[in-house]
Amino acid sequence: MPAEATPKASLADYLAAERTLLAWIRTGLALMGFGFVLARFALFLQQLHLLQSNLPQEHSDFSLWSGTALIVVGVIVNVFAGWHHLRTIRALDGGEKAYSRSSGPAVAIAFFLGIIGLAMAIYLVSVRDSAHSGNEKGKETSMSISQGNGIVQVASNHSVDQTVDKLKGILQAKGVALFALVDHSGEAEKVGMTMCPTKLLIFGNPKAGTPLMQAAPSVAIDLPLKILVAEDEQGKVWISYNSPEYLQERHDLPKDLLQNIAVVKTLAEKAGE
Repeated sequence: MPAEATPKASLADYLAAERTLLAWIRTGLALMGFGFVLARFALFLQQLHLLQSNLPQEHSDFSLWSGTALIVVGVIVNVFAGWHHLRTIRALDGGEKAYSRSSGPAVAIAFFLGIIGLAMAIYLVSVRDSAHSGNEKGKETSMSISQGNGIVQVASNHSVDQTVDKLKGILQAKGVALFALVDHSGEAEKVGMTMCPTKLLIFGNPKAGTPLMQAAPSVAIDLPLKILVAEDEQGKVWISYNSPEYLQERHDLPKDLLQNIAVVKTLAEKAGE
């Protein structure tokens, strides 16, 4: 009797192995594609941060590292799929009927994606909470104090002229005298030069300012109080003023007189609303 030939697997087994390979390849490509989107989102946040310095840049790091990790995992999945497929084909060619297939890799990837999804959910909630807390302070990423010079900037929801008119109305209602309104952009236009709309309001109340100058004569260089309303190159209008705390430290003013100049903060916030 001739020796029996080594039994071969059926065509259906080979086709099933091929479908499994293609499924793993699709999984790897999906991981790499999603990782690329996350990484590009991080780059988008970095560019947006350069245009608007009040955005928190640290949030982009998570997207960048998560996207890179997903791309690496996608590559590993595709390499593993090819290696596993070759092992399966060799086993089928050898006539193995019951080839052991571990479900460990699939389970590991499922858990990995679950962890990534949970981390992304936590990340999105944290970003939302930080944005919501910023809005509760009454500004849309609004207030910033420049380092070292004591200048406070508040975002305005109106044009320069509208903001100035609103400030003039508030000053009049509070009985504060407007000593001067300097239109810097208008003066530049008169000499043939152009600049973004920029106006300076100089105002005060002798009853509030005189005690300050009596206590610290040098504060006269910063009085009357001033508010600058200017539009930046992106079309955003900002209200700027000297921080009362900065003026107190600069001129060594008594703390009980700080309230005499603290009104500038209230004026700026109301004008920007």
